[in-house]
Amino acid sequence: MASSARTVEEIFKDYTARRTAILRALTLDVDHFYGLCDPDRENLCLYGHPNESWEVSLPAEEVPAELPEPALGINFARDGMNRKDWLSLVAVHSDSWLISLAFYLAARLNRNERKRLFTMMNDLPTVFEVVTERKPVKDKPSIESESKSQGSTKRSSDGQVKSNPKIADADYEDNEDEHGETLCGSCGGNYNADEFWIGCDVCERWFHGKCVKITPAKAESIKQYKCPSCSLRSGRH
Repeated sequence: MASSARTVEEIFKDYTARRTAILRALTLDVDHFYGLCDPDRENLCLYGHPNESWEVSLPAEEVPAELPEPALGINFARDGMNRKDWLSLVAVHSDSWLISLAFYLAARLNRNERKRLFTMMNDLPTVFEVVTERKPVKDKPSIESESKSQGSTKRSSDGQVKSNPKIADADYEDNEDEHGETLCGSCGGNYNADEFWIGCDVCERWFHGKCVKITPAKAESIKQYKCPSCSLRSGRH
């Protein structure tokens, strides 16, 4: 149970799982999520669960609730706003909820532990940044991070690479920070040169192979890759 989480690592694991669930609702499953948020229904909340599943549901009946509750009534503004603006608003409220929940669980941590927890959380892009496709602003890149960025391409640990003109080595000097700031379109995680990534040839977003269930071997046989969202949209036409 999430409320039993007490160490920094346990709380961070709970945070990342719930964050992954919410990101899935607002990206890969966005059409389904949008349909569930009917303005004619009662106050609805978007929940991310520790098993990485998400749910649109009524708030907890008990007062006070066992855990902090997400924003109430996200469905009411759906039809009165531009879709992207509404999703951005839900993303901002979701970030607020995730942080409040994490620090509720961190109540018994000491000062240094809370600081370490926040640093771990802050190293991940916010839900808002992923949904709006904004790149996190870096403070000051260190020599180590610059060196790491220079060696990064969308490549797996065994050397497999999905070609895309946006990441051609010849363009590196003009986009030297681009690779280190690339975010997975599914989980929102930062690019890591040790993991296999694949790029969608339709929307041009990048994904961890594990998030979209594509292995390096399987990628070799794919002439044009479509991410789950683009595949769903094309199937409707």
